[in-house]
Amino acid sequence: MDKVVHFEIPAEDISRAKKFYGGVFGWKTEDVKEMDYVIVHTVAIDEKTRMPKEPGAINGGMMKKTQHVKSPVITIGVDDIEKSIQKIEKAGGKILGEKQKVGDIGWSAYAKDSEGNVIGLWQSTRKM
Repeated sequence: MDKVVHFEIPAEDISRAKKFYGGVFGWKTEDVKEMDYVIVHTVAIDEKTRMPKEPGAINGGMMKKTQHVKSPVITIGVDDIEKSIQKIEKAGGKILGEKQKVGDIGWSAYAKDSEGNVIGLWQSTRKM
């Protein structure tokens, strides 16, 4: 069974969103300038693996709103992103754009489900 591994919050004003979520929920943020992305820490992470220390907890990210991503997105971890893309299309979903390589850590893609919701896919290339 594939599980939710990440969330993303798109924002018009990243600084304002960081201030909001940090002030309201105490979340910590980490800018990734080369990707124009912000990592959001909702729980403490293991410094070696960069994964949440709490079992079942997830962290997320923030980025500028885009044509396809205008609302919060849950990201589902999959073993094979290509197979998952095929399953989504066969089930009546739609892939939004191309899958993208994320450094040396994995692949991501966005899709619309059967109800028009945008979801993310994540295939890690690292062994944890």
